[in-house]
Amino acid sequence: MTPENIALIYSNTALVVGLILAAAGFASALGWALICSKYLEGIARQPEMRAQLMGQMLFTGGLMEAFPMIVLGFSMWFIFANPFMGAAEAAVKALVGH
Repeated sequence: MTPENIALIYSNTALVVGLILAAAGFASALGWALICSKYLEGIARQPEMRAQLMGQMLFTGGLMEAFPMIVLGFSMWFIFANPFMGAAEAAVKALVGH
C-alpha cells in the first residue's frame, strides 16, 4: 500500500466526515426550528398551556441536541479508528497473495 493510497483514504474519509457533520448540524437546526414553531403555535392556540408546552419543548429539544453528538461520536470513530484502512490493507494483501 503506497503512501498516496493511504493519504487518499484519509482525505476522502475526512471529507465525508465533514459532510456528515454539516448535515447533522443542519438537521438539528431544522429540528429546533420546527420544535419552536410548533411551541409558539401551541401557545397561540392555548395560552394557559404555556408551562407544560415549554417543558415538552425543552425535553424534545434535548433529544434533538443528542443527535449531532451521536453523529460526532461516529465521526470521531471514522477519523481516529478508520475502518477503511484495515479493509484496504486486507484487500491489498489478498491481491498480492501474502
